[in-house]
Amino acid sequence: MADLALWQYLVIALLFVWGGFVRSGLGFGGAVLTLPFLLMVHNAPLVYLPIISVHLLLFSALTIAQAHVRSRGRGAVADGPVQTSVNWAFLRYALPLMLIPKLIGVAGVITLPATVVSSFIFVVVAVYAISYILQRPFKSNSRRLDAFFMILGGYVSGTSLIAAPLVVPVAASRVARHELRDTLFVLWFVLVAIKLSAFAWTGIDLQWRHHIWLLPCAAVGHVLGLRFHDYTLRADTGLFFRVLGAGLLVVSLAGLARMVAQALS
Repeated sequence: MADLALWQYLVIALLFVWGGFVRSGLGFGGAVLTLPFLLMVHNAPLVYLPIISVHLLLFSALTIAQAHVRSRGRGAVADGPVQTSVNWAFLRYALPLMLIPKLIGVAGVITLPATVVSSFIFVVVAVYAISYILQRPFKSNSRRLDAFFMILGGYVSGTSLIAAPLVVPVAASRVARHELRDTLFVLWFVLVAIKLSAFAWTGIDLQWRHHIWLLPCAAVGHVLGLRFHDYTLRADTGLFFRVLGAGLLVVSLAGLARMVAQALS
């Protein structure tokens, strides 16, 4: 990102505020709802993915730690057992299914061309956007289909960090609403730690110099997202997701059109 125009840096900064807001507000979507816009500004997935990965590790760990402290405080006041906000039973189910596909996906994103990874991201996000617009997220009443979604989610997470469309519906059917965000944070933490380790091991630039100015942007979004999360626990956010889905669909289709144009030129 050394040779970008000033407007590109400003847009990227705003998008990292947005990503931090979505991540802490929903517990998922920080990458899937930000990457399409970032790739429209500068088409370089391996520049953004390490930055997003570090942010996810930092802010997910911070959020879980804060939730644990609050739970201990409530337990002390009530003079009862500490109630965790993480569903460990779901994590014991999910991680064995996702780890091997995750490693395969990581190998793919390191070796595949940027245009292939970007196109894959746009396609997945477009499907995700349509499910938002129609208010019909992926659902399954089958254990086998749930396992398939988790395995495929592990692979998608390895290639692009956008496994939420596949993983969240399965988690939502097995995890209480108040546990969903923090449970997903633990899951993403483990999966992203694997990806970031692979990046470091293979010599991928982790973009540490850009963390200096992008980390504060993500922190602003994180604080706003925490407040939004408290609101979502009390309110119906269907309209928000429909509008968000429409915007994502437009951006994803525009990105795919650009990819096709570049391939034909």
